[in-house]
Amino acid sequence: MKIDLQGKAALVTGASRGIGAAIFSALGAAGARVFGTATSATGVATIEQAAVAGGFSGAAHIYNASDNNQAAVLSNAVMEAFGDAPDIVVCNAAVNADTLLMRMKDDDWQRVLDANLSGVFYLARAAVPAMLKKRRGRIIAISSVVAHSGNAGQSNYCAAKAGVEGFVRALAQEVGGRGVTVNAVAPGLIDTDMTAKLPEKWRENLIAATAVRRAGIPAEVAAAVVFLASQQAAYITGQTIHVNGGMRM
Repeated sequence: MKIDLQGKAALVTGASRGIGAAIFSALGAAGARVFGTATSATGVATIEQAAVAGGFSGAAHIYNASDNNQAAVLSNAVMEAFGDAPDIVVCNAAVNADTLLMRMKDDDWQRVLDANLSGVFYLARAAVPAMLKKRRGRIIAISSVVAHSGNAGQSNYCAAKAGVEGFVRALAQEVGGRGVTVNAVAPGLIDTDMTAKLPEKWRENLIAATAVRRAGIPAEVAAAVVFLASQQAAYITGQTIHVNGGMRM
């Protein structure tokens, strides 16, 4: 099945590395004009280089997902870059501050909720009006397997990702009648810079608990996102697509 996103404008937050970078490149390869965000000038340069290397129209901007004032600014930046509001919004930017609950500081909790949950709300709220006016749009939030399984030392992260999935289901009901779909993708163990920091024994245990007996790669998550962004997925909304190799079924 060939997916054609020609003429579509896409926005991907947290696009400078890992899963976000793979999504940015995969959307571009499918024909979309893609706008990516990062938290630093170095990250912005990395995103712009990826667009050049991929041979597609791309742009980038520094963005803090936790700042409710920046979402509207970002939407305007996409408009300036591509002459159109985004048809596809991928909320991928996330942070973690892992520690056991008894050691968790208020800031550890709030920072993760602000970026990982409130950040999805801010960006969706900024993007939805233009989608409703055009009567088409795709909002895709990156969740996690731990939203379903839980994970010791990640009560803040698990709560945020579980909240994202509830948000997706609610928003899908609000906007579905105008051709806008809202879904989540929940990766399992994926080879990224973040998971490379896991202790080897922990990683081995996670792989042993995965049916396919390996970690996934970012491109496998990106493939699910590209499908949800396509016209072929127009009848899928309010869902969480699990890309976890059978870690949780």
